[in-house]
Amino acid sequence: MVTLMDFKVTEETTLKQAIGMLKEKKWNLLPVTDEEGCLKGVFTRSGLYGMLLEEKPLHTPIKDYIKKDAKAVSIDTPYEKIEQLVGKSDVGTGVVLNKEGKVAGLFTKTDMVMALLRTADALKELETVKKLQATLETALEHAYDGILMADQHQLIQMANPSLLDFFGLKKEDVLHRKVDEVLPQIKLSKVYQTELAEISDFKESNGIKYLVHRIPIMEDGQLVGALGKITFRQLNEVNELFRKWQKAESKAKFYHQQLEKTESARYTWEHIFTIDPQMEKLKKSAAKAARGRSTILIRGESGTGKELFAHAIHNSSARRNGKFVVVNCAAIPEDLLESEFFGYEEGSFTGARQRGKIGKFDLANGGTLFLDEIGDMSLTLQAKLLRVLQEREFYRVGGTSKIKVDVRIIAATNQNLEEMVRQGQFREDLYYRLNVISLNIPPLRERVPDTGFLLGVLIKELNMLLGTSITGIEHEAHEALLGYSWPGNVRELRNVMERAMTFAEHGKILLEDLPDYLLGEIPSFPAKGSISTVEEAEHVAILRALSQTQGNKAKAARILGISRSGLYEKLKKYELNV
Repeated sequence: MVTLMDFKVTEETTLKQAIGMLKEKKWNLLPVTDEEGCLKGVFTRSGLYGMLLEEKPLHTPIKDYIKKDAKAVSIDTPYEKIEQLVGKSDVGTGVVLNKEGKVAGLFTKTDMVMALLRTADALKELETVKKLQATLETALEHAYDGILMADQHQLIQMANPSLLDFFGLKKEDVLHRKVDEVLPQIKLSKVYQTELAEISDFKESNGIKYLVHRIPIMEDGQLVGALGKITFRQLNEVNELFRKWQKAESKAKFYHQQLEKTESARYTWEHIFTIDPQMEKLKKSAAKAARGRSTILIRGESGTGKELFAHAIHNSSARRNGKFVVVNCAAIPEDLLESEFFGYEEGSFTGARQRGKIGKFDLANGGTLFLDEIGDMSLTLQAKLLRVLQEREFYRVGGTSKIKVDVRIIAATNQNLEEMVRQGQFREDLYYRLNVISLNIPPLRERVPDTGFLLGVLIKELNMLLGTSITGIEHEAHEALLGYSWPGNVRELRNVMERAMTFAEHGKILLEDLPDYLLGEIPSFPAKGSISTVEEAEHVAILRALSQTQGNKAKAARILGISRSGLYEKLKKYELNV
């Protein structure tokens, strides 16, 4: 805002020189200095007019007409003070001194007006920029895709809600941190090396397929930042192509599993997901039992995972390289069950194959035979099964030759075999033959922490299976899922999640996406956001254990698998006065 002095005016400057300077600069005054540039006074138009009226010669020095009490301001004086000084000045002009106290230039009313105009223009431009920025931020906040922006130092400056939800992050976890430290999987640092835009291959997070668009931000030919766009919903033709590929892969996998179904175990201990201490202890016991040769009886309600345990036991046994053959005793008609077990000889009955057929015991020789739903086997077949278990040999239907086999039996049931023995529906001797090692899988309602844990596992698994993009569960829906008793156990939980994820339209499962029958057993939870998912589950588990034991804390602690002192600590933690 200062008009700089590019000439010098002293006391010896002539009238003619002063008139020329005032005419050229169009100023109201001239600062007069000594030889070092220090201010001596000012020569104003009033002094000029006085010299002309007195008809002074043009070569007359101006020293006698200089105004000595001239006021000046420092070059770092605030604009507001300059405005006041110039406004009060008779000539509307102020002398500006540099930091050494020497004359630097003038500040005129014209300078001030132009500065105001420039400031106004700048403010208008700033306001426009702010409006554009607000519009951009609003658009990014509601963008369907995940968007991330980093500066020239690769520090994250912006991450929208879609991106944070997708990767399960909070804004405070990512802002002003190195992008490769927070989200190494999107590899945004590549842009800083190549300065080229690119699209990634398909990636996967929590069972959801996504693409990364990496975009450099350039200014005057220099890289000043990078933009990462995460596309994970409605990939249109690309997504359709991927679904076709997934369908073909699933179909191939299905046929492969059908071919392998009666001959191999597909699951291991890693496929049995749990954080429940009781289940972890059961898995260790089952893995220890797997190393032996004894018959194992797996007991538990429908949907608890009995077959998973059977697969895992076989895969961790010495027979892991042998075949794993499954027989569902409830699914095969009774009149065909014997031939399924033992096979038959050629021509043994009408409709039999010409060359006969080997049975499940033959197929499982050297491996494991898993007898699911063994409580549904007829008493007649129970007797024949008992003989095979005792003698390790059998006759095919219609045959006369003994067939010797080396088969380990794993049986499973959801029925009360003891009660069936008392009622004469199950042979007592077979019961004792099968019940050498008994594994009791607890229902899901007795291991509530697993409910919350399995929700996350199922979201990932079902996203991949269904091609959905579910990133989480809203609080109210989460309460309903944790509060339900799950009589169908893990199988029912999986079915409900598959239904909810199919109908979910907002990227998260809402209460309205759940079946109505779940909504009648919602427990009372602490305020939203006050405790974590695991703590919520633990809170419910404690309440249920105390309810089952009518408030007996010692029994409740045993159900929960913790010490009595540990239970008291948790009661204090959750402020449960029971």
